[in-house]
Amino acid sequence: MKIVELTYPHDYRPDVDEEAVCAIGFFDGIHKGHQHVLQTAKDTAERLNKKLAVMTFTPHPLEILTNKKSNITYLTTFEQKKNILADFGVDLLYLIHFDLTVAQLEPQTFIDHYIVDLNITQLVCGFDFTYGHRGAGNVHTILNHSKERFGLTVVEKFNEENQKVSSTRIRQLLAEGKVDQAKTLLTRPLMTNGKVIHGHKRGGEMGYPTANLAVDPAQALPRLGVYYVTVDVDGERLHGMASLGYNPTFDDSYDKNKIKIEVHLFDFNNDLYNKSVTVYWEKFIRPEYKFDSVDGLIKQLKQDEREIRHLF
Repeated sequence: MKIVELTYPHDYRPDVDEEAVCAIGFFDGIHKGHQHVLQTAKDTAERLNKKLAVMTFTPHPLEILTNKKSNITYLTTFEQKKNILADFGVDLLYLIHFDLTVAQLEPQTFIDHYIVDLNITQLVCGFDFTYGHRGAGNVHTILNHSKERFGLTVVEKFNEENQKVSSTRIRQLLAEGKVDQAKTLLTRPLMTNGKVIHGHKRGGEMGYPTANLAVDPAQALPRLGVYYVTVDVDGERLHGMASLGYNPTFDDSYDKNKIKIEVHLFDFNNDLYNKSVTVYWEKFIRPEYKFDSVDGLIKQLKQDEREIRHLF
């Protein structure tokens, strides 16, 4: 997959063999609804014998438009999104660097510069796609702005269980700890990338050594608690349990910026320090509790382990 990063104004001109059918959107999570758009574009590209392109943006437009960068989290990091799209068979990934200048483009300018100038012959988008200053452009105006220079396919909303599949719905499920239901809508578990760092080593003293993860706070996380997780370590998928929270048994300071992710891998004794790993959130086990004693915590951890081992 070829990645083309575009700032405004860009001077990129595609090769003659890069005429493409292009799916456009932010695609956070690349959930079933997004996949419906992408599959429509892929089928069209195969039928027309064109390249399959995806056009997306960085950062999320809301970071620029609302100036709330610290509050924006992502269901998929760009690296995760890139890998998913490559596996899907995308040929060209156009990444628009979204800033105030791009936000203020007139709809016609956006279409001319980012669609026509990139040799996109067919644009595929969701029913709620908007573009241009204050979202003045939408699926009802695209054909007028296209001036017959490319075709348009609008994909209607994708429902499951009589509800629209959306990033907002998935975030609500995560907030409730329903990672298994989120997994169904994403078609994969929520993934969290992190680097293993040194902790207080309390887990090892209790018989449950943990890998403490440093993660980018922009990654979306589920509700606090204990989870069954699988973890990718050097290409091997391992079973384990994760604690997401503040360690209330040992620490009374509830600083929202100090949420800890600690992962205990079953039947694993190798050194993980400084390794980058990916955590897959499989199932919520219980909320985070403050125990009166370390012995009480150990007893609960043993119960958690029994319950999680029973799951796999």
